[in-house]
Amino acid sequence: MNKQDLIDAILANKEAGIESKAAAGRAVDAVLDGITAGIKKDGLVQLIGFGTFTVKERAARTGRNPQTGATIKIKASKTVSFKVGAGLKETAKKTKVAKK
Repeated sequence: MNKQDLIDAILANKEAGIESKAAAGRAVDAVLDGITAGIKKDGLVQLIGFGTFTVKERAARTGRNPQTGATIKIKASKTVSFKVGAGLKETAKKTKVAKK
């Protein structure tokens, strides 16, 4: 599922009360903006039953350039991690594996 598929799914959900594709798109954008703002502000966004987004630090390390084999230094960095919540985990257990 991509963003457009998500917008279509929201539009198909009559309980959501969203009646136009544009409004569904704005709703998706608002949710994504909210998650981004939460990450910026607190470094943490918890959605009970769905999962938790957290900022994690990666330590500096030594890597290798796969083309040349040369050793390189990789700087420390921050990344966003997602831990699946119990509700989503249960749904995943009942779902067949997606084909690539």
